[in-house]
Amino acid sequence: MKRELLMAAVAIVILGCTAQSEYIPEFEEADDPVALSAEQEAAWNAVSEGLNAAWASADVRYSRSIVPDCDNIDTLHLTAWRGERASAQLLVWSSDGLEDVSCEVGKFYSESATLPATIAQSRFVRYTLADSTRVGGEAMLSADMLDPVKSLRIVSRSVRPVWLTIAVPEDAKAGVYTAEVVVSHGGKGEARLPLTFEVQPHTLAHSSKWSYHLDLWQHPAAVVRAEGLELWSDAHFEALRRDMMPLANAGQKVVTATLNKDPWNHQCYDGYEPMIRWMLHSNGEWSYDYTIFDRWVELQFDLGIRKMINCYSMVPWNCELEYYDEARDEVITVKAEPGTELFAQMWTPFLRDFKRHLGDKGWLEITNIAMDEREPEAMDAAVKLLEECAPEMGFAIADMHHSYRRYLNMRDVCVAQQQPADHDDIVSRRKQGYNTPFYICCNPPFPNTFTRSEPFEAELLGWYGLASDYDGMLRWAYNSWPEDPQRDSRFGNWTSGDTYLVYPYARSSIRFERLIDGIEVAEKVRMLRAKGVDTSEVERILERIRQMNINDPTLPWLQTLAEAREALNAVSRK
Repeated sequence: MKRELLMAAVAIVILGCTAQSEYIPEFEEADDPVALSAEQEAAWNAVSEGLNAAWASADVRYSRSIVPDCDNIDTLHLTAWRGERASAQLLVWSSDGLEDVSCEVGKFYSESATLPATIAQSRFVRYTLADSTRVGGEAMLSADMLDPVKSLRIVSRSVRPVWLTIAVPEDAKAGVYTAEVVVSHGGKGEARLPLTFEVQPHTLAHSSKWSYHLDLWQHPAAVVRAEGLELWSDAHFEALRRDMMPLANAGQKVVTATLNKDPWNHQCYDGYEPMIRWMLHSNGEWSYDYTIFDRWVELQFDLGIRKMINCYSMVPWNCELEYYDEARDEVITVKAEPGTELFAQMWTPFLRDFKRHLGDKGWLEITNIAMDEREPEAMDAAVKLLEECAPEMGFAIADMHHSYRRYLNMRDVCVAQQQPADHDDIVSRRKQGYNTPFYICCNPPFPNTFTRSEPFEAELLGWYGLASDYDGMLRWAYNSWPEDPQRDSRFGNWTSGDTYLVYPYARSSIRFERLIDGIEVAEKVRMLRAKGVDTSEVERILERIRQMNINDPTLPWLQTLAEAREALNAVSRK
């Protein structure tokens, strides 16, 4: 009994980022903007009344309005390492509607061991509006947000996916386990879906120890508006701690911080608020208040996100800086273009003081001045000034110009996926202790993590990065939410879901869970290589992925992923 309680506690810690103990506002999903065809209406007429449930693929999204075409999976088969999280999906649908639908997972039994039911979590998948093809085109409903409510109403003629996450305890005994998922409604009719779960004899390290360099940009100010809080209040920081915990559990390595006013010129629904207050005193001296910056960094460090602090930006998108002028008693905004006299006047005293402060905190060697897709000419001026004032700091860049080849202090270079780095450069930078991930954002159309993207695309990104020998991945953004993301994921000129991967109140998404699946793949392969395990079958498929056009959605990616997973599972049984 003690062992079972301990394993249950471990599972709760792993899954804890999704456990909700506070109030989360209820909401009604948007109506489906796509009318059913006569054939689709006829399909509902043929559905038996009451509860219908079946296993489905975790690789694809399913319509809320169309009778699902499941793969007739009698028993679902899952495989995972100890310490790994496995994903699965089932569907519930009804022609006449159901009240209080719930989904419970039982204990896991093998011939010689038992795992508690608490290692599994079921969450209802909610639908949000998304672009069906292009930005501004026809809308569709997309299954994305994972809702941790205990029960949910299913209206007539609708489908409700349920997402299952199984967190394997690190001390679980290897073997094949069986379990049963029970779907019921209001204590009435139920469906029982069996599964088998193979726990393999390897142990995946805790996410804080993963080598995969995950960098999802955080947006603290978005939490204020989305959750009705006061900026930088104690309640705001508590919400940030909760909302960033899933990111830490995914292996995030980088703290996203701001040096001055919104470095991206308000490209998101919410602008980025400054974390450092600049003040010009009446005597002409400058001072800087780092209170918020320090508290934000320390919060992230407490969660385990502590490899790098990337500070945006010496070259913001509009080159504007703001400061409080004591003599005039007002906030002043200036435009400091790189290479101008004003640029040096503004940044020189700040960099010198920032260097002092970082040294006092012990953070100097892990802090980078970060840029996002800035032109080489602007970069030249920023790098020159940084080298003069604070050479102990490095640079980080989301780079679509191959600018990293121009400088020696580019610690963290994230190259656009469609403009890949040369492999020789990746290897050379790694030998210097530098980092080279790839990044995706509004492009490419495929593979990506938009709300219209198929779930397998997020996992494919992990296989792609591994095949291309990148150190990890960057993406904007983790939580730059549009006005009402749980109802409508579209925003501005960006493809729906482009600006966020999770939802307010620490609610995950299919995209985020499958992205983690891909990261775990990369970690498992690296660990097997380090142990000297023969991974030749996996390497053969990675070579095939290298030769395929990663941006061509018509290629047989689902088949390739299925073969890659099976090869990795076979290698891991050794």
